[in-house]
Amino acid sequence: MTVTEIPWTLDGRGLQLIRVPSPVLHALGDDDATLAMELAPEILTPYLLGEECQGLWRYRSKQISENPHDSAWITRIAVDTRTSTPVGLAGFHGRPDARGMVEMGYRIDPAFRRQGYARTALEILLDVASRESEVHIVRATISPDNIASRNLISQYGFNEVGEQWDEEDGLEIIFEVSAPPEP
Repeated sequence: MTVTEIPWTLDGRGLQLIRVPSPVLHALGDDDATLAMELAPEILTPYLLGEECQGLWRYRSKQISENPHDSAWITRIAVDTRTSTPVGLAGFHGRPDARGMVEMGYRIDPAFRRQGYARTALEILLDVASRESEVHIVRATISPDNIASRNLISQYGFNEVGEQWDEEDGLEIIFEVSAPPEP
């Protein structure tokens, strides 16, 4: 399988990860919420337009300007398919690196936390990774005080392999798991 721009989902799970169209991503990256909402009102919410996500949009907009092939891999909007409600975001940080590692991430709107969306997003990302022959390792970096996320990934075989300092997020613990074989 090759990672595509179509929505990522798992049958019957009620969540899909929708690619952010490049013009919308660039509008978000330019802090132009008005234009972004004109282009994609159905997938944007106050949380996704807010301060917590703004740095991510700037980073991803610059990333796909410099590396257009990362576009299908990066951050997507997580949408509850039963209600068509955007509940957060999830995706990879880019294509697999030279050793076959992809880093994943997810953020759920505080209004929708503790409802299983992060778990389902994680399972979708692991499924996508398992279907991509170039992926051998999936990485997650998590703040030491984010106990909920650390507990979640521990249930999927992730092991702590180190730590790093992120200029935006501060200290992060690095977790990795071998990409599961395709089901």
